Amino acid sequence: MNGHSLQPQRYRAGGRAFAHIAQFHSELTALRRDLHAHPELGFEEVYTSARVREALRVCGVDEVHEGIGRTGVVGVIHGRGRGSGAMVGLRADMDALPMTEHNEFPWRSCRSGLMHGCGHDGHTAMLVGAARYLAATRDFDGTAVLIFQPAEEGLGGARVMIEDGLFDRWPVQSVYAMHNWPAMKPGTVGLNDGPMMAAADRVTIEITGRGGHGAHAYQTVDVVLVAAHIVTAVQSIVARNVRPLDSAVVSLCAVQAGDLGAFSVLPGTATLVGTVRAFDPAVQDKVAQRIQELCSTIALGFGASATVRYERIYPATINSAAEARFAGDVAASLVGEEQVERRLEPSMGAEDFSFMLQARPGAYLRLGQGMGAGHSALHSSRYDFNDEILPLGAALHASLVEQAMPLAGAWGPAQQP
Repeated sequence: MNGHSLQPQRYRAGGRAFAHIAQFHSELTALRRDLHAHPELGFEEVYTSARVREALRVCGVDEVHEGIGRTGVVGVIHGRGRGSGAMVGLRADMDALPMTEHNEFPWRSCRSGLMHGCGHDGHTAMLVGAARYLAATRDFDGTAVLIFQPAEEGLGGARVMIEDGLFDRWPVQSVYAMHNWPAMKPGTVGLNDGPMMAAADRVTIEITGRGGHGAHAYQTVDVVLVAAHIVTAVQSIVARNVRPLDSAVVSLCAVQAGDLGAFSVLPGTATLVGTVRAFDPAVQDKVAQRIQELCSTIALGFGASATVRYERIYPATINSAAEARFAGDVAASLVGEEQVERRLEPSMGAEDFSFMLQARPGAYLRLGQGMGAGHSALHSSRYDFNDEILPLGAALHASLVEQAMPLAGAWGPAQQP
């Protein structure tokens, strides 16, 4: 919501968890806006982590652990019963982006060049809301593990938390996360039982030639010309090497060569940087191979040389089928089946929750927040999280716990006979 006061909800949701959490909607909104005003980059979430720890302790969470994955926080809540031995994880990301905010509302970023442009402030507030409800009611048999993760934006905070013993200390049987999605209406939930987000790879191409005077180009090995041919060739890889039924994107996004003030000087080196997105590791391997082959041979043909550094940043985010079906059922219990899209089209964006899904079964969901007045696209300088959906996101988190680990006699959608 981009206004200055809380607006009426524009969606319908049911269930005890939603009704309970809606009672402290204004408090969640205040927390979310405070986090929005104080954005922090990955592994620098000192203020955010402190606010989370404080909120969890006030909520009456059984255990609060800090410093997991450097600035990560884990809250543990035991249910009224623990005989099942079950353990379910819920994850929210906390970091912001290195971008300047152009909003004018009172809770805009107070830190120059930093902004919550992806809604992680809202994700954090929703999980705090779930913690407050679960700690108050404890209507489940098992243990809920609430994971507040740092450094999702390109730094692999999920991987760092796992390497720091996250799932060794709390061996959850399943783990869930959700992300707000402006292109979907408020009150809707989307997921599928397979790939949700693509793998993200980084490509760096270094070209070396021989610089010289632009008036005597024949005496040089022109790296700008080589770079131009490489860009054209690399952009053709998907069209001529990846079968149409598969998906891949290759984008060379930046070129650095020479000095703009030296209009008649041909540089001796050039650097290109870009990204590769795909769902299938075999497709990633093919694209990486072709980039290497094309860059080497094109550069050689002009008398230059090229080196390629290909880095696997994030793997694809792939839901496990059973957990995706269960999460869809839980969502339907809150908003109705007609508001749940179970065959959501995957995105070529990337998400480091993928590391957690490689370690444990689980599901990644998209929570509609709308693109109405004031709700810009993710990573826009005018983006803001829609506070109207805070109770729904919190209730969805909480309901995943309650219905995955029901008390004796309480049947959730996935456990009904």
